Amino acid sequence: MAKRKISQSVMLLKKDLGLYLSISFGVFLFILFFQPFSLDRFEFNNKLIFVAGLGAIVFILIILIRIIFSWIALRSYQNQYEIDSPYYFRDFLIWLLSSVAFAFYLRYVGLVSISFYIMFKVVLICLAPLIVLRLLNEFSELRHQNESLLKEIKIVTEHLEKYEDDFLNKTIEFISENSSEKLNLVIADVILMRSADNYVEIVYKEGVDIKKRLIRNTLKNVEKQVNLYSNFIRCHRTCIVNTHNIKKLNRSFNNHWLTLKDINDNIPVSRQYLLKIKENL
Repeated sequence: MAKRKISQSVMLLKKDLGLYLSISFGVFLFILFFQPFSLDRFEFNNKLIFVAGLGAIVFILIILIRIIFSWIALRSYQNQYEIDSPYYFRDFLIWLLSSVAFAFYLRYVGLVSISFYIMFKVVLICLAPLIVLRLLNEFSELRHQNESLLKEIKIVTEHLEKYEDDFLNKTIEFISENSSEKLNLVIADVILMRSADNYVEIVYKEGVDIKKRLIRNTLKNVEKQVNLYSNFIRCHRTCIVNTHNIKKLNRSFNNHWLTLKDINDNIPVSRQYLLKIKENL
């Protein structure tokens, strides 16, 4: 178990090694070109070596402290949330030790007089790599979450499409009040049901044709039948529609109505059902 945790720590280190080198090289270039510290006493070649030492300080401290904290976290904690918890302290430690190492290196190697202004610049320079690392880590985490969510959406969509295919291929049987009439239809073919005095008019597709059938019953009884299927929704006291056939919800002043894909009728929407229609759309 201990060997596995150490190998995990080494793998994490190898993964980020190029990133740490890039950040250290960025520190090297910044100090070389902008010269926040007086380097006039050095010849060009010595100046390069001296500035490279500052970049090396950043690189070595990031590597060492991240190795130590990764190993401690993998040894002490079990889940990722707990592993993330010491990161702020780890970054603070890197910043503190880098600032101290920079100050000693400038004073005793570069013979730079340490003042409050010099320390202020040291602190900012040592803080910059950690900000870059934090931003890159956040970006990487967001990208990982986005990829995971896309995979989940794809899986859910595939299951949903399969479910809808199976669901819409099922049939529903409309029975008259006295059971003398029956109409057996595929759910996907049913467009709407609306009351017509003592009858319910069923509007449905048969191939490419739109057909209508009157069944002696009440819309309330029919609604109890179709309530088993989530794609049927009541939009008015006189009408129930199949949501798969809704094309658009229209509005004019305080009036709302639906246009459907396969028929030209405007289907009224009453205020009490409006919110439910909007949620389904």
